[in-house]
Amino acid sequence: MSTLRHSEIAGVGHYVPSRVVTNADLAKIMETTDEWIQERTGIRERRWFEEGKDTTANMGAAAARKALEMAGLEPDDVQMIVFATLSPDYFFPGSGVLLQRELGIKAPIPAFDVRNQCSGFVYALSMADQFIKTGMYDTVLVVGSEIHSSGLDKTTRGRSVSVIFGDGAGAVLLRPSTREGHGILSTHLHSQGEHAEELIVKEPGSNRDNRLEYVMANELEMYPYMNGQNVFKHAVVRFPQVIKEALDQNGMQPSDIDMLIPHQANLRITQYVQQKMQLPDEKIYSNIQRYGNTTAASVPIALSEAVAEGKIKRGDLVCLAAFGSGFTWASALIKW
Repeated sequence: MSTLRHSEIAGVGHYVPSRVVTNADLAKIMETTDEWIQERTGIRERRWFEEGKDTTANMGAAAARKALEMAGLEPDDVQMIVFATLSPDYFFPGSGVLLQRELGIKAPIPAFDVRNQCSGFVYALSMADQFIKTGMYDTVLVVGSEIHSSGLDKTTRGRSVSVIFGDGAGAVLLRPSTREGHGILSTHLHSQGEHAEELIVKEPGSNRDNRLEYVMANELEMYPYMNGQNVFKHAVVRFPQVIKEALDQNGMQPSDIDMLIPHQANLRITQYVQQKMQLPDEKIYSNIQRYGNTTAASVPIALSEAVAEGKIKRGDLVCLAAFGSGFTWASALIKW
């Protein structure tokens, strides 16, 4: 019987737009204050894309190039692309094939999108891991990239959601592990569709006789809706559950974690999870203060920054965890 391989992260990278939007900037266009935003979310600023410069695909490509450089590989070495996003460049085709084009990959490799919102990157990582485990591919590029700012209601009416989200991209390159016991130890994926409408962008949906006419008459449904209290209530339960699930499967305890990188949804959620898992400040990474919630990009951006800052080193036990729309939630446990 053949033994399944472990996959490891051979390279990481991220890209954020150069345009910084502070809480004070938002206060100029809606009724809000820096104090109000920081108290509820922990966010001080976020990045918004620049039209004509940034796209979901080319931001992903910028992050991917950094991951490839760290791994010592070229774009043509990539054998498969898994692209996590809720904000693709086009309604179709997906951004995975656009990333393939951005990177100049001529080979007809598989490229596909994953639509799992805030959990998207961890879902995509798990999918890529399976392809390497079974030996089907050796080099898989996993990207999370988002442009939220073009789809937000930037008025007082939409402030409870619009102050939260930002734009950016992160990427990792997976390869078979060359070290026994290192790499992705396990991944864990869950969903609970009964809560689908609690965090949603409803339109333009496909179940209309004429999408354009419906959207013009119901334009507010094109903006994100979030039942914030319910999302928070579920997030603070599911985050610790899915982290514990990963630890239990591998016979480990929270104290064994060297770095927890949660999806950057809300600083209050991160702090609750930190307290629940009894982790000191140096064992949890947070950058939501600078970038806001970048959905599928948040985990790989934070991972890339933590590696660049020397906060993750060889042999460390790293846990990635996410919760978001769907509801979906997921975790990955990695021996770095």
